[in-house]
Amino acid sequence: MKRTVVLFAGLAVVLLAVTALVLRQERLVSRGTRLYLELAPRDPRSLMEGDYMRLDYRIAREGRDLAREQDDDGSDPDHERWPARGTLVVAPDERGVARLVRRHEGETLAAGERLLRYRRQGSSLHVGSDAWYFQEGTADVYASARYGEVAVSDDGHVLLVALRDGELRVLGTPLH
Repeated sequence: MKRTVVLFAGLAVVLLAVTALVLRQERLVSRGTRLYLELAPRDPRSLMEGDYMRLDYRIAREGRDLAREQDDDGSDPDHERWPARGTLVVAPDERGVARLVRRHEGETLAAGERLLRYRRQGSSLHVGSDAWYFQEGTADVYASARYGEVAVSDDGHVLLVALRDGELRVLGTPLH
């Protein structure tokens, strides 16, 4: 009897945790600030692998380059100034395309600036999802992708919701 109670209690905890995560993501999709992240150039021969597209954002590459510059400034050769996890400050242009401003170090943001969380793995910097999954046989729809549309929370949590072409037109079926 005790085993059954423990089993159902554990199952209830798992279901509650999953439900809370789904609700958080749904809230972000519906209420998050929309920004467009420019996709970085990629090798067209490896653009499609199976039923997903590997993504790389220009802003992540720029952040990685800035991290290298600041880490290699000579002040402390054994210390990386950029932590493994943190936030970037970005500012959207008139079309909503985010441009890197700096790494956030706790300072107050200027008008129009937003936060984007990043994670650093070795020399790579990751912002948001690095893959877009789609239905089998629809790869051609996404071949012209130039921007990832993301929903961003106030604390910088990023959720990829759609891919867009060079004119910011939605490709395929977005998540919203």
